[in-house]
Amino acid sequence: MSSQQTPRTPGVPPQKPPPRAAEAAAAPAAAQDGDGLQAGLKNRHLSMIAIGGVIGAGLFVGSKAGIADAGPGILLSYALAGLLVVLVMRMLGEMAAADPASGSFSTYADRALGRWAGFTIGWLYWFFWAVVLAVEATAAADILEGWIPAVDQWVWALLVMLVLTGTNLISVGSYGEFEFWFAGIKVVAIIAFIVVGMVAFVGLPPADSAAGLSHLTGQGGFLPHGPGAILSGMLLVVFSFMGSEIVTLAAAESPNPVAAVRKAVNSVIWRIGLFYIGSMFVIVALLPWDSKAIAADGPYVAVLDALDIPYAGTVMDVVVLTAVLSCLNSGLYTASRMAFSLGERGDAPASFGRTNKRGVPTAAILASVAFGFVAVFFNYIAKDTVFEFLLNSSGAVALFVWLVICASQLRMRRRIEREAPERLTVRMWLYPYLTWATIGLIVFVIGYMFTDDDGRTQMLLSLAVAAGVLITSLVKDRLGRGKARAGEPLGGAAQAPPRSPADAG
Repeated sequence: MSSQQTPRTPGVPPQKPPPRAAEAAAAPAAAQDGDGLQAGLKNRHLSMIAIGGVIGAGLFVGSKAGIADAGPGILLSYALAGLLVVLVMRMLGEMAAADPASGSFSTYADRALGRWAGFTIGWLYWFFWAVVLAVEATAAADILEGWIPAVDQWVWALLVMLVLTGTNLISVGSYGEFEFWFAGIKVVAIIAFIVVGMVAFVGLPPADSAAGLSHLTGQGGFLPHGPGAILSGMLLVVFSFMGSEIVTLAAAESPNPVAAVRKAVNSVIWRIGLFYIGSMFVIVALLPWDSKAIAADGPYVAVLDALDIPYAGTVMDVVVLTAVLSCLNSGLYTASRMAFSLGERGDAPASFGRTNKRGVPTAAILASVAFGFVAVFFNYIAKDTVFEFLLNSSGAVALFVWLVICASQLRMRRRIEREAPERLTVRMWLYPYLTWATIGLIVFVIGYMFTDDDGRTQMLLSLAVAAGVLITSLVKDRLGRGKARAGEPLGGAAQAPPRSPADAG
């Protein structure tokens, strides 16, 4: 089953390499309803998905916790977390440009580390985004209920989920079009905020005088809670970067995935520097970090109010709602495409790996949104028990994903250099030393989470869920080998042809 219907440039690897023999029997069934994923995302869709993918609702409403924890030092927290993301994205971009795949890092983990790795990280990633669906649907409903209180919050949550499910079911182009405009509004809002803030910082209207560096050095100094607060702040902000990798999944449904990945990876530095560090600088430079307005209204509204920008609260509500809907839209898309990839590889029900005639993985979408609906339900009836467990048990998945990307790149790079070096159009800097340094930083952050009360809870529960998924993978693999030895037509990995030159050997 081909997942790419457009002609390819010579030398560009196929979108979906031949399956393992163990999965070959399922391939005809997976292909019977459609011809696989279609190249329905335009270049402007991919560009905006890449730019907007790093701007989540957490930047607008969740950053106040990081500012309270680290003071102006939150700039270093964002810089450190941003550096980690830049390095991980460089590694992922190297693999994705060499061999685009619908499952992105889960597929690469499958090939580089083994079935257990692809299965485990794929399902954990799906679980993360399925929980995000509930979080963002509830957040959107909360804003909409504030505007129209006559409609209950649960009704708004239901409507939002249904509308975005519908757009994802129509075609990948519908998802891309919605995300183009959602992300566009976020980007314009952030750029406008930074421009207004920098104008005010130098003393031009709407400010009365230049702000100087007093807020960066006053109120206890740049690090009012000590250097350790940089790491504490990093724990609060690092997960807001989850979503940067979406473009590598979406690229599989574009006419030129290699170019899309290369462009996204090369621009990730300025995107993080501008949107995160740039906007945080404006906030802590224009307002004292311990301002009550930041804690009460959120940092962006507090700055706009301080500059006497009219209707600041309403404007930011619209922007935050857009960011929430963007995250919900992308979360549903991402979860469904990961489920689709798992279905194609035989690690999920075969129906997940089927598409309709429009190239839409209907079953994968419906399964993802169904879990989201269940999570929303628990958010209303068991917020402090079941829903809190879902949140905490998915809290450290980002670190697991990044760690697996690093480990996969270590092995994939050697294979690609040996079998198809011409595919290395994106290269990780200072390989393998910087890869190992990134692994060390991720392991350090994981260890540091155990020193923080909230971080410890998230890490322990996330590890428990990861262990459960891993055990499921190992049991499934053992049962599969048992059936193969019994003579059932499952085949074995040793009988399958190499899925690409990068995977040979």
